[in-house]
Amino acid sequence: MNKAAFFSESSKLYELIAEHPTLLPLLSRFGIQLGFGDRSVDEVCRQNHISTRLFLQVCLLHLDHDISTRMTDPDDADLDSLLTYLSASHRAYLDEHFPHIEMHLSRIIEAAGPKYGNMLEHFYNEYKREMVKHFKYEDEVVFPYIAALRQGHHTDYSIDQFRHNHSNIEDTLEDMTNILIKYLPGDILPSERICIATDIMELSADLTAHSRIEEHILIPFVESLENAKP
Repeated sequence: MNKAAFFSESSKLYELIAEHPTLLPLLSRFGIQLGFGDRSVDEVCRQNHISTRLFLQVCLLHLDHDISTRMTDPDDADLDSLLTYLSASHRAYLDEHFPHIEMHLSRIIEAAGPKYGNMLEHFYNEYKREMVKHFKYEDEVVFPYIAALRQGHHTDYSIDQFRHNHSNIEDTLEDMTNILIKYLPGDILPSERICIATDIMELSADLTAHSRIEEHILIPFVESLENAKP
């Protein structure tokens, strides 16, 4: 079957996930619980009060597929679903992904000694500090700004400021994986290094998709709200 055929309202959600397992974490971020049987994407989304078209767009962008239409007309259901997803993603990164990586990384840092351990600790702390700062900015500045716009309140802030501050710090993660894979002596916890390198690469891909979703959906949505002001 053509993979593109999976991305329709009538597709069975389980088949979509089975074909693209990296989409599985998205379900909880949308508030979708497992146990949905053979229901279609549209049936599951309606049952959970989620915009079906937004769900499908996020899935496509998460997989780095092109989206045929830019969602610049901000329907309330789309915005609610999007903000729920983005906020839940922040919590997943901070409460699940980072602690999991830190648990393994602390053992590797201890075993690696000062030469490599200090570098790993520095790169990780720098990366986490920037990500926490980014999430806090979205949660405390961008999302409240969007809420105000939806109520018809306009300020001097604009989403263009968010676009220009949408930094990319993938190089820091690449430095970490280089140390773990290429430079640490081979006898230092090799199995654990493989596990944590895999976790870091998966987190990097997830965060890249997160940024892509904001750039292709969130920013155009908010620009439409800004352009609609009297």
